[in-house]
Amino acid sequence: MKKILIIIVAVSLSSCAEMQQVLNQLPQTQGIGGVDIAGGLKEALNNGISKQVTKLTATDGFYRNEAVKILLPEELRKVDTGLRRIGLSSLADEGLKVLNRAAEDAVKEATPIFVDAVRNMTFMDAKSILMGNESSATNYLQNSTSTALYGKFNPVIKNSFTKVGADKVWANIITKYNSIPLINKVNPDLTDYVTNQAMNGVFKMVAVEEKNIRTNIASRTSILLQKVFAMQDKN
Repeated sequence: MKKILIIIVAVSLSSCAEMQQVLNQLPQTQGIGGVDIAGGLKEALNNGISKQVTKLTATDGFYRNEAVKILLPEELRKVDTGLRRIGLSSLADEGLKVLNRAAEDAVKEATPIFVDAVRNMTFMDAKSILMGNESSATNYLQNSTSTALYGKFNPVIKNSFTKVGADKVWANIITKYNSIPLINKVNPDLTDYVTNQAMNGVFKMVAVEEKNIRTNIASRTSILLQKVFAMQDKN
């Protein structure tokens, strides 16, 4: 009988351990009063992506938006000055424009990457984010995804360079600049630079929507957003 009881207890403990393991793997989303905090923050981030990031994909989405416009890296500012000095201002202008065009084109391809990243937010992440500052959710997204996003975003930018003709424009610009007498030649990695600048632009636009939802009650367009961010308001 003792042996049987020991076996039963052992099986019971084993089952409890397995059940706990299963429970630990289930998504934890419910907050105070049963409010889905993580769901609300994911909705806020998705709104940022759908409402704000999509603006970047339009023609001049980067180029005419001073908040995210991609300017020349410091190394290339002397290139811009040098070209204008020898009467090639239009080529210098075109060089700046195609960098932004590549970013605009790339964001069309990369938006699903950001959407997928939002899904990984946990309940514990959500609780700390909700009571954080006005860009806590955006910062979470940036900190948790930047490395992976760069790996996926970089080849998209490279392809976009070819698609919008930026590679040819800049090959011409660099060739002409390097042919100017008595200058230090340049060979910048523009794909890397535009990749980072485009990512920064995307996160800036997500932050715009997050701040709007946190500070403007009228922008909480769903019952879930209203419930979740009402908790923040009381803090």
